[in-house]
Amino acid sequence: MDAPSKAQELHAIITGVFVLLTAFWGWVGWAVTLMVLCMALDYVTGSLAARRNGTWDSGVARDGLWHKLGEVFALVVAMICDLLIVLILHTDAAEILHFSWSWRNYFTLMVSIWYIITELGSIIENAAAMGANVPKWLTKGLAKIHDKADNLDPMGAEETPAGEDVQN
Repeated sequence: MDAPSKAQELHAIITGVFVLLTAFWGWVGWAVTLMVLCMALDYVTGSLAARRNGTWDSGVARDGLWHKLGEVFALVVAMICDLLIVLILHTDAAEILHFSWSWRNYFTLMVSIWYIITELGSIIENAAAMGANVPKWLTKGLAKIHDKADNLDPMGAEETPAGEDVQN
């Protein structure tokens, strides 16, 4: 088999895998996968920046891993919330409570996107600490997106002013 045929075969296999994964996971699965990749990239860039600056410390690195593990647990809670919503919607309780939900995996998607934005901001900070010239508009843009996402009330779709808690 010649090289172009092998390349086409490899391309078809990779495309098929992505199609199957998208069919199985949907967009939420890709958001979670991107979140995990961003977490790993943040850890690697943070470690590289610390090594470059001579400040690498195994205790700090361990704390970073604990932080990442906490993010995973927060995502698991979001997944459980989505599961509970689906269970409620398939019972008579949904009718009694007049409860309707138009989107499955809502919390999982929102939490994973929030963490992606957070990790991207950290990766940019790490790149700057490694000596990269990072555009200010990129840093400011990610900070604005993060602040905007952090101050939204997804249940009411209303923006809350920074620093104020939503009261029920």
